[in-house]
Amino acid sequence: MKLENEMWAYALKNAIEYGRAVVGKVLPKLFNHGLDKKDIGKIMPSLQKIVDEVNKMSVSAREKEFEKFKGFVKEREVVDKMLPDIDISGLNEVVTRIAPEPSKYAHIGHAISFLLNYQYARKYNGKCFLRFEDTNPEKVSQEYVDAMKEDVLNYLGIKVDGVKFISDDMEILYDYARKLIGMNRAYMCFCDRNKMQDLRHKGQACDCRRNSRKNNLDEWKKFVDGKYTKGEAVLRIKGNMKSKNHVMRDSVLFRAIPVKHYRQGDKYKVWPMYDFYNPIEDSLMGVTLILRSNEFDLRIELQDKIKDLLGLRKQKIIQYGRFNVIDFTTQGREIRELVESGELVGWDDPRLITLRALRRRGITKEAIYGLVEQVGLSRHQVNLDFDMIASINRKIIDARAKRYFFVQNPIGLIVNNRPNVSEVELKVHPDFDDTRKLKVGQIYISREDFEEFSGKEIRLLHLFNIQLNRLPNATFTTVDNKDVPRIQWVSDYVDVRIFMPNGNFINGFGDIGLKSLSVGELIQFERFGFCRLDKKEKENKKVVYEFWFTHK
Repeated sequence: MKLENEMWAYALKNAIEYGRAVVGKVLPKLFNHGLDKKDIGKIMPSLQKIVDEVNKMSVSAREKEFEKFKGFVKEREVVDKMLPDIDISGLNEVVTRIAPEPSKYAHIGHAISFLLNYQYARKYNGKCFLRFEDTNPEKVSQEYVDAMKEDVLNYLGIKVDGVKFISDDMEILYDYARKLIGMNRAYMCFCDRNKMQDLRHKGQACDCRRNSRKNNLDEWKKFVDGKYTKGEAVLRIKGNMKSKNHVMRDSVLFRAIPVKHYRQGDKYKVWPMYDFYNPIEDSLMGVTLILRSNEFDLRIELQDKIKDLLGLRKQKIIQYGRFNVIDFTTQGREIRELVESGELVGWDDPRLITLRALRRRGITKEAIYGLVEQVGLSRHQVNLDFDMIASINRKIIDARAKRYFFVQNPIGLIVNNRPNVSEVELKVHPDFDDTRKLKVGQIYISREDFEEFSGKEIRLLHLFNIQLNRLPNATFTTVDNKDVPRIQWVSDYVDVRIFMPNGNFINGFGDIGLKSLSVGELIQFERFGFCRLDKKEKENKKVVYEFWFTHK
């Protein structure tokens, strides 16, 4: 069967990393191996069958089986790169801006855009400003402003040269609107939304376009004073109704949104559209270089027209392919609904790709900077998935994450003829001199490991070998480090729970060395994966160490 090996490889990998394989997570990986969209229906029965088989396997069985198929996985190669040079000739200085709308929490796609503008400003000894595009009072809020500052300035470590809110410039934007009306280049329109869209599609002007300059100025004043409700009136630019670029067909510049604004209160009833405030603010702030995705390509013509009409300076614009985040929802409305319903624990849920979620999982800011250097300024769409982020992060944290043991679903063993070993001293990291001491008393291993290797000889990591007999019995065999399966164990332990990317907790025992950790530390549980200590909670007179799973 075509792609059978790849299906097994990615299904096993998905299950090992997330506790359970999901068809929707495996399918996108197959496109990297030549799967055509028209053939999805043909392979789905086989893929579903393989996923079901993988989900029936024990953890150890999955890991063993994956060894057969891992060669079919196309791993993301992490290559050290530098941001490519760009032509800045003609610019007296490089001034960029980071311009989020504070209507949701930033995700990885936003971060790449932010960092491209920031990194190029640094590369050419320029300046970078943070500008909050807060002109839609129905969506923006102080919550998202605060979150953006925390994620962008603190987590990503971006040092901006100033912070600005577009809503603070409303009077200036109103003046520019009046100027356009006075030039007879903008007019008040009272057509309903459907009629306006229909005429734009046909390339036909509405009757409102013929209103006099005086009439438009009078109506504009009434508009700004709140005399019209939402949808009753808009301000439109006089563009070219025959243009092949529909953005040029008399786009809307201002609309009425009589809603209380988080920052300006009830002061303003009429708010500008992106294509109006953007060219004005770029000029007012002295921005000289704009790096943005090519989804804005059609808007350049209109924004340049506004700059020409108002005598504003133009910027050098460099466009790159948009970033498509696969396997994760990035739509603010969808996330908000999932959070409010309780399906997600918050905007930092591990099933999200928000910066808040990445930070809490243990993705370092260095990994996100590395991701930016990987994707660069590609003109083509870049498909981002968590594997790409994880591969970069792994390279960074593996060199510093301390090692500990974790035993899921622990069971106690009775080890016959065991040597008289009361304590072992282990390095916390292969490259560090620091050690931790583990008492050797009652030995616990995971039930899954016992069931997987029952009747076989295994090695307790860094201790000795035993033969697993009938539960709960085992027999000491040798201290020699033989080529047999190696498993974690604990004796003196702390209670641990780990929040997994599928939203579920797994529970078990962690070795006593975890007591030395501080909240926020990233560690590696051997044979399990990297985790970040999220909190220590006292429950039923004992302390539970709660970790969030980072990645394998």
